[in-house]
Amino acid sequence: MLCACSGEQFKFEEPPQSPESLATRDFSASCLSSRTGDWDLKFEDSQVDEVESTLREALSLNYEEARALLGRLEYQRGNFDAALQVFQGIDIKSLTPRMVKAITEKTREEKPRPKGDSTALPSGVMSMHSVSLLLEAILLKAKSLEELGRYIESAKECRIILDTVESALPNGMPECIGEDCKLQEMFHRALELLPTLWIKGGYLDEAINAYRRVLVKPWNLDPNKLAAIQKELAGTLLYGGVEASLPLKFHVFGPRTPKNNVEEAILLLLILMRKVAMQEINWDPEIMNHLTYALSITRQFELLAEHVERILPGIYSRAERWYFLALCYNAAGQNEAALNLLTKVCGSSEVNHKPHFHSFLFLAKLCSEDTKYARDGIKFARIMMNMASEQSKHFNPEAHKFLGICYGNVARASVSDSERTLFQKESLNSLRVSSLSRRHDPEVMFNISLENAVQRNLDVAFYSAMAYSNMVADGSGRGWKLLTLILSAEKRLTDAETIVDFALDEVDRMDQLDFLRLKAVLKIAQEQPKQAIETYRILLALIQARDEHQLQTKNFDQSKDLELEAVAERNLERAAWQDLAAIYSKLASWADAEICLNKAKSLDFHCPRGWHTTGKYFEARSLHKEALVSFSVALSIDPDYIPSIISTAEVLMKCGNQSLPIARSLLMNAVRLDPTSHEAWFNLGMLSKMEGLFLQSADFFQAAHELQLSAPPQSFV
Repeated sequence: MLCACSGEQFKFEEPPQSPESLATRDFSASCLSSRTGDWDLKFEDSQVDEVESTLREALSLNYEEARALLGRLEYQRGNFDAALQVFQGIDIKSLTPRMVKAITEKTREEKPRPKGDSTALPSGVMSMHSVSLLLEAILLKAKSLEELGRYIESAKECRIILDTVESALPNGMPECIGEDCKLQEMFHRALELLPTLWIKGGYLDEAINAYRRVLVKPWNLDPNKLAAIQKELAGTLLYGGVEASLPLKFHVFGPRTPKNNVEEAILLLLILMRKVAMQEINWDPEIMNHLTYALSITRQFELLAEHVERILPGIYSRAERWYFLALCYNAAGQNEAALNLLTKVCGSSEVNHKPHFHSFLFLAKLCSEDTKYARDGIKFARIMMNMASEQSKHFNPEAHKFLGICYGNVARASVSDSERTLFQKESLNSLRVSSLSRRHDPEVMFNISLENAVQRNLDVAFYSAMAYSNMVADGSGRGWKLLTLILSAEKRLTDAETIVDFALDEVDRMDQLDFLRLKAVLKIAQEQPKQAIETYRILLALIQARDEHQLQTKNFDQSKDLELEAVAERNLERAAWQDLAAIYSKLASWADAEICLNKAKSLDFHCPRGWHTTGKYFEARSLHKEALVSFSVALSIDPDYIPSIISTAEVLMKCGNQSLPIARSLLMNAVRLDPTSHEAWFNLGMLSKMEGLFLQSADFFQAAHELQLSAPPQSFV
């Protein structure tokens, strides 16, 4: 049989049977081209009618087939207006039922015919070659409209092809359909073209549904083409800005059907990553880029790390893979895993490879965030600065910033006065060097303010904190908190409270709870216990309301961020009960203090501050033995918990002269751990006075007084 849309020449194998069929004459596009090559391409209506009449008489083509062939000729020669004029003469609407019937008859399973039975199709059924030619005409009409910028009309024409074929093949394309005609090829081209047309026309929701239509049924697409469509749909879902919910007919996964665009995109990308892992399709970096974005905005960093680990060797170098994984684990809150991976990148196994500069920088950053690794951070930051080339010297200010933060952390953990002084000096020097090149970096300015505040350089700390707040456009909870603590350390408590009231209206919910507690602490510092208690009542009521809401809308698929927020909220609630217990103990409201202590212990029984507060409660009631037991429990949990060290020394000083040497040892240890503790210096002065060392006592009292003048109600760090 003749395939009129193939562009090749064929010979008759049997006499023509129907004057309505394209398979009745020896006809081809190439022959037609040779006969009509000299014709004028700008046909008038009369010329078109004349040519159609000639073709019908010479070749026995029907009206629609003749226009389909002429339209193809015009399209191939770039005359899109003329092609569109020709194609518009085809009445596709009336032909669609016959085309559907022809495709259905073609794909219907027939019984084996007796030998010699030459009946190909039932009488009156259009041949598949005619169907293919007409589908091609519709497709070329759509492409002509596209070339003319009429994208919506083009999409509607293209959709006719899909509707026609899908009506005849509701279960998808059988594998044998493309053996002797171009039906499948035309259909596949329409499948790929339709979403593009809707996107060009600005109808993203229609484009998304067109992509879904491709994927919901088996259409015999090439695996790479199918993967390309899946990737394009995922990209449109992620970046299109249109929330297109899945229609019911696409709910093929039951209760696990994606609930929104992002979930659907992730599902598609995970399918693509599996195909890559199984080597069914080639590696495409865009798939990984899309997946990274999708899992990042949904905070599923552990899942992202799993798929990074599954990527076949050779795509990423070892350093790049470890760096990528470190980013994932850090974002997931697993800093230990991230540090281990980065240490491998910067370790001896990679010494013969080109240094991965970003890994050194990231490693220094992580070390700056954890006091335990501060000394390692100093080492890696210095290595990074030493190996910086001309192309990477712009990273040096960043390295100096992390170096300064690490020096500050090491200084706070140092027990030697000389070492502490040296590291504090180095910290400020490194931060200043960083600020010379990064004047508008808010992180540098914040850390300069923090380090000066810790060293009690409050004037410099205040101006740096103000500069930081001006750099951060929408404000910053931590910046306002630092500014509040600096003002309170300067005994400007009213100004500090004003900052807190302003921050309460600007920060998010979790920071609001933190600022409420800070406001209560300021009330205590102003000796307003009733107002402080009322503020704590509001704080605890907000926390309780949040807990009840979570119980009513319990979701077992909570994100990692929500879990971390719940932990922070629980710690804040525990601290509030402990603060209330301390207030009630000072007011000698023993029953209320005991209730608050029990509440705090129910939240965390092994908290050193909880046992310390219990000890202060017993001390206020002159129950010194019970107080010593509670302080001892606190120190057994954290041997360096300074408030319990000082309180233990205070109780021992009340127990008689025999305990004074132990008390002095404890207080000296407290001063060694925190030289800015005015309470430790004051108790050392009291102890020296008890021992008759009046000159020494005067020096200790002087130190305590000066430190108290610059002491914040809460620690700066």
